Formats: sequence, structure tokens, C-alpha cells
Amino acid sequence: MASGRRKIAVIGAGNVGATCAFVLAQMKVADIVLLDIFEGFAKGKALDMSQNSNVLNYDGTITGTADYNDIAGSDVVVVTSGFPRKPGMSREDLIGKNAEIISQVGAGIRDHAPDSTVIMVTNPLDLMTYHMQKVTGFPTNRVIGQAGVLDSARMAHFIALELNCAEEDISPMVLGGHGDTMVPLPRYTTVGGIPITQLIPEDRIEAISARTAGGGGEIVKLLERGSAFYAPGSAAAIMAESVLNDRRRVIPASCYLTGQYGLDDVYIGVPCIIGANGVEKIFELDLTDSELESLQGSAHFYKGQLKDILGY
Repeated sequence: MASGRRKIAVIGAGNVGATCAFVLAQMKVADIVLLDIFEGFAKGKALDMSQNSNVLNYDGTITGTADYNDIAGSDVVVVTSGFPRKPGMSREDLIGKNAEIISQVGAGIRDHAPDSTVIMVTNPLDLMTYHMQKVTGFPTNRVIGQAGVLDSARMAHFIALELNCAEEDISPMVLGGHGDTMVPLPRYTTVGGIPITQLIPEDRIEAISARTAGGGGEIVKLLERGSAFYAPGSAAAIMAESVLNDRRRVIPASCYLTGQYGLDDVYIGVPCIIGANGVEKIFELDLTDSELESLQGSAHFYKGQLKDILGY
């Protein structure tokens, strides 16, 4: 890989950012810049990963920095900066704290990587994705929130445990906000092409859906000092790779809606194609009244917070 040919910046060198960078290094898709306000933190993790290049057979560079000049020329920027959740905190408790951070990060991206596609991971995800788009002024298709990949992966794991089957044969579908209002869709969730509604009793599907919605909180509770990072970091890497390699993966992500599902001017989790232009297409599924009500309820919940807390 020619150094500088393709470049991904990961902003925030904490557990999620570092995991994302590490997974991207293993994918061998680009040079990686890890940026953090604590320069030594970013440089130390980058050096540790770089010393693994021989083991991973990775030819790209991994550098750490606190200087936004170093993200210049990035094709994709993954944003993980922010305070993590602590036990008893909802994702929404983080809004004020993380909005200030995203204002600074967004300005850095706008000024130094104006042609990049931004993958947002910072919570509360849907709100921070909206906020990032406003701060950068980027076209809405180039600012995407990582929600459904992670939530769907969690649902897939619980289904695999239930059926004792291979995870790779499960195609899950979770829509809505990345939070307690998310909307798992069992009718569109298949195992080997078969809807789970034909494979798992309804009460067990409800239990799996509830555990999926509370998936992050369950881990926060178990860890006691932090929140999930392996699955969130990997999910962000998958999205970044789909943009970089124009893979056109069909995945649920937090996208800006302009009338789809009866919703407008809000970021919410929906199925889409992600390629070189970011969100290439949004799919509008045929939902039942209750599914649509759940999705709209999730969106209206966030619209209320956008107005009340962030002033949009």
C-alpha cells in the first residue's frame, strides 16, 4: 500500500476508537491516523499497533496525533470522541457534554478534511450525527451514524444463542434510534433466508428484542467502569471500509430522512446502501402500523431532544 494513497482518520483514541483503528489495520485498506486531545495517548496506541504490523502483515502506517492538520486528505473520518456512559446514565444524559466536544471535532473535520465522509459513533448517536452535519455543513449523505450495524449484530448474537446456529447465516434488521427506543424487526430478520418468526416462539422473540434494545446498558452494568467497545469499534470499521472500497453494503445506519417513513429533518436508523458517496440509497420498508408507530415514536423522541437540548 503506497503511504498516503488512502487515509482514514479515527478521532478519539479511547477503547472504541482504538478498536476501530485496530480492525481497520487488519482489513489492510488504508493508512490510519489516530487523533486524540491527549497526544501521548494517541501516539502510544498507534505505536503499539504499529509494532504489530509484522505480525498482521500490515504495510500501511498508523500514526498518533493531537493536531487536526494531520487528518488532511482523509477519505473517511470515524468520530468516537466523547464521554462514555457510566452505570445509571442513559445515552441521553450525555447530550450536553458530548455536543460541546462534537462542535470542536466537527470544526476540525470541516477545516482539514472537507471532502471526507464522516462515520459517527459518539452517543447519543442520532443526535450527535445531526449535530455533526450542522457543524460541518457537509451534504447529509456524507455524515452517517453507526447504529444499526451494532444493534443488528447484538440481535444476531442473541438469535444464534437461541437457535444454536452459525451467526454468519443470520441477517438481522433493527431500525430506529440507537437507544432504548430502537425498533427490532423480526419479520425482516432471517436465518438462512427464513424469517425468525417461523423459527422462534413469539415470547422468545420479544425477549431477544428487549435484550437487543438494552444491549449496551447490559454491558455497562457488567463492566462497571466503562461501556462496550469491541463490537461498536468493529461496526464503525465495517462502515468505513464500505465507503472506502465502495462496497455498497446494505446495512441499517442512522441517515438523514427527507420524508421517508413520514419523517423529515431527523437522523434515525434505517436500511441503506453505503458506498463511496456515503449513503447512496435509503430503503423504505413496508412496515405494519405498530412498527411504523414505533419508528416514528423513536424519531419524534429525538426531534424533541434536538429542539429542547441542542436548540435545533
